Amino acid sequence: MIDLRRLHVLRAVAHYGTVTAAARALHFTPSAASQQIRQLARDLDVELLEPQGRGVRLTPAAESLLAHADAIQARWEQAELDLRADHGEPAGPLRVSGFPVAVSVLLAPMAVRLRERHPRLAVRIQEALVPGSFDLLFEGETDLAVVEATPHNPPLSDTRFDQQPLLEDPFDLVVPEGHPLDGRDRVDLADAAYEAWIAPVRESPCRAQVMSACGEAGFSPDVVHHARDWNVTAHLVAHRLGVALVPRLAQLPPHLPIARVRCTGNPHRTLLTCTRRGGRSRPAVLAALEELRKLAPTAVS
Repeated sequence: MIDLRRLHVLRAVAHYGTVTAAARALHFTPSAASQQIRQLARDLDVELLEPQGRGVRLTPAAESLLAHADAIQARWEQAELDLRADHGEPAGPLRVSGFPVAVSVLLAPMAVRLRERHPRLAVRIQEALVPGSFDLLFEGETDLAVVEATPHNPPLSDTRFDQQPLLEDPFDLVVPEGHPLDGRDRVDLADAAYEAWIAPVRESPCRAQVMSACGEAGFSPDVVHHARDWNVTAHLVAHRLGVALVPRLAQLPPHLPIARVRCTGNPHRTLLTCTRRGGRSRPAVLAALEELRKLAPTAVS
């Protein structure tokens, strides 16, 4: 019989990419994690890891086993739901995570509504960037995450996660008050082609989206300044150091002398709700998803 704990170690190696990273996430030593996988290989009489340069990679047998492991995890999620069923009434802890803007604009008001409507439900919020949210889901430390869709996310076909669209968050052009583009109902990004630009830092999920939107408008922006936080971006714009594309969900300081102008062509980012496969049918998660769907349209209006 397969030891499910050893199988989880193999899943962690596949998720994190190395035995060392998997061991760190599972609070094992690398040697202990390796021993678990070697024992699993002996139990099954197959090779699960093979050398690749200075590291290792999964064998075809391991990849096949992982497909079954993901199905087992989803069935286990459903088994827990069945055991804890309470006439469908949301109750107990609900752990949610999201990047900073999602927490501020979506998850915090969602938690307030759930507290009012389901007093037996206790929402626990954790701020996490996109990769961190997927790690928390994989580790069983969160039940529902709101993330940005990026090329670096697990593919939608990944059998470990259930990822569904929540909303499209449009980008607005943010300019200093009195700028020639201030006051327009909508602006073509090409009209800002010769401006100095403030862009997200290179590791930001929005960086590629901003650069792509400018490219589709026919130019490559002259990026003079980089910022990680939208509040910092807004202050740079207020000091007339450049213009920027900012998601509409991002709440900028109202006292700053800046203006948001909507863009033609609808440049946007997509936000997703994510659960572990099989976890979306939990009553608490269903209640949270219902509130998020209600909040989403007004959040970007």
